[in-house]
Amino acid sequence: MDFSFGPEAEELRPRARAWLAEHLVGPYARAVGLGGPGGEHQEVALRRAWERELGRGGWIGQGWDLPDGTYGRQRLSLTGQVVWAEEYAAARAPGRVGHIGENLLAPTLIAYGSPEQRARHLPGIARGEELWCQGYSEPDAGSDLAGVRTSAVRDRGDGLPRVTGQKIWTSLAREADWCFVLARTEAGSRRHRGLSFLLVPMDQPGRVEVRPIRQMSGTAEFNEVFFDGAVATDVVGGEGNGWSVAMGLLALERGVSTLVQQIGFAAELERVLAAHAASPAPDPVLREELVRQWAELRAMRWNALRTLGRAGDAGAPSVAKLLWGRWHRRLGELAVAVRGAAATVGPDPWSAEVPYGSGLDEAQRLFLFTRADTIYGGSDEIQRNIIAERVLGLPKESR
Repeated sequence: MDFSFGPEAEELRPRARAWLAEHLVGPYARAVGLGGPGGEHQEVALRRAWERELGRGGWIGQGWDLPDGTYGRQRLSLTGQVVWAEEYAAARAPGRVGHIGENLLAPTLIAYGSPEQRARHLPGIARGEELWCQGYSEPDAGSDLAGVRTSAVRDRGDGLPRVTGQKIWTSLAREADWCFVLARTEAGSRRHRGLSFLLVPMDQPGRVEVRPIRQMSGTAEFNEVFFDGAVATDVVGGEGNGWSVAMGLLALERGVSTLVQQIGFAAELERVLAAHAASPAPDPVLREELVRQWAELRAMRWNALRTLGRAGDAGAPSVAKLLWGRWHRRLGELAVAVRGAAATVGPDPWSAEVPYGSGLDEAQRLFLFTRADTIYGGSDEIQRNIIAERVLGLPKESR
C-alpha cells in the first residue's frame, strides 16, 4: 500500500512551514511547545490570541465540507490537513484551545444544523474567536453515554430549553464561550430516546458553574460543570434526535485528529529517546522497550493512514483507541524509568503552595497524566465491547 502523499499536499508543506516561522515570533514565541494534554493551564490567554492569528491566516476549518474561502478559510484535502498538522507539530506551535469547536462542533453543525445555526456559529469559530467545550459525560454516565440524566425543559415564556444537571471531565470549560450539551428533553425517557443536542452559552452567572478537577499531576485540564436552569439557545438536529447527532459527532474524533495526536506522541518519544541516549550508562533493556515503542508508533501511523477517510468502519476507532491508550501509558512509564530514581523526587503536587502543574518535570507530568489514557475517551473495556458486539457479532453482555 502506498502511504506517500500527492504533489498537491507536498506543495503545501513549504508554505505551511514558512507561515508558522513568520508568525511564531514576538509574544507567540513564549507559547512555543506549551499547551496540549497535561499542559492546558499554560499561557491560556496567549494561546487564545494565537487562535485568532490562525483564523486570520485561514488555517481554521480546513476540513469543513464547505467551498474554499467560506468564512475566510482555506479547504484542504485529508492529506493536506495531515501535512499542515505535521508542520504544526514540527514547529512546536502552541497547543490548540479551539479544536473542539473546529473539529467537533463545526462539522456537526454542517451535517445536522440549520442554515441559521451555521451562520451564527461558524464565522466565530473560523476567526478563532468562539471557543467550545463538550457536555457529554456525567458522574453516572461516562462511557455509558445513553445514561445521561441532565434534563432540559422549555420555558413557558420564551420557549427556550432550560438545562439542569451536571457534566464532568469537561476539557477547556473554564476557557470556553459555549458548550454543546446532550440532555434529556423528554420526561420519563430512557437510554437513547428523548435526548437532544443543545447549544448553551457558558457566560450565565448563577446558572452555569465550572469547578476544576485537580488531578494527581497537579494540573486541572478537566472540570465539573453544573447547570441550574441555564438557557440553551439552539437544538441541533431537532428535539429528541440528540443520540443520532451525538453519535455523528463522536465519529468525527477520528481520521486526521488521530494522526495529529500521533505526531505529538512522536515528539514525546523523541525526547525520551534523547534522555536515554544522554544517560551515562544506557540500559539495554530500556533501549529494547524504546525500540518497540518506536515500531508500534509507526504501525499506528500506517493503520491511521490506511483508514483515513473511510466511513462506516465500526471497529476502527475502537481499535485505534485501544492501541494508543496503552502505548501512551507505557511511554509515561518509560519516561520515568529512563530518569531513574531522580524521577521519583519532586514537590507534592497537592500542596496549596504549589500552583497547578508547577514543580514537576516533563517526564513526571507525562507519567502521571498518561495513567488516565486507558479510561478517558471511552475506557478499554467499553472499546472491547464495541469490537465484540458490533464487529465480531458476539452476544451482548447481559445487563
